[in-house]
Amino acid sequence: MVAPDGFAQQDRLAVLKRSMNISIHGDTLSIEGVKELSAANASAFRDEVRTAMREPLRNIEIDLSQALFLDSCGLGVLVALHKTACNRNGLVRLINPAPAVRQILELTRMHRIFEVVKL
Repeated sequence: MVAPDGFAQQDRLAVLKRSMNISIHGDTLSIEGVKELSAANASAFRDEVRTAMREPLRNIEIDLSQALFLDSCGLGVLVALHKTACNRNGLVRLINPAPAVRQILELTRMHRIFEVVKL
């Protein structure tokens, strides 16, 4: 399916995979290299993380230090991943959110739902 901007979902996923680094540390799925979480890539990001989230993984760490943009679709994906982690008695930890992203998290009070860590 082609979106109004001309990119197919597969194209978005390919771009996302090239920019993201997913690794496993114990029971935690760690994601680095996220540049934005928006309507443009939210579904691809969610699908990629859920695919990588195999048993016995419980926790999700997302490094948002490079993220310049977060919109309502990106917040929705974070909430969906939070539900996935909670169903496994885990959590979503947001690492070093960039100032603009931190501001969105605070304005929406999402910083109370997620563990936000500044390293």
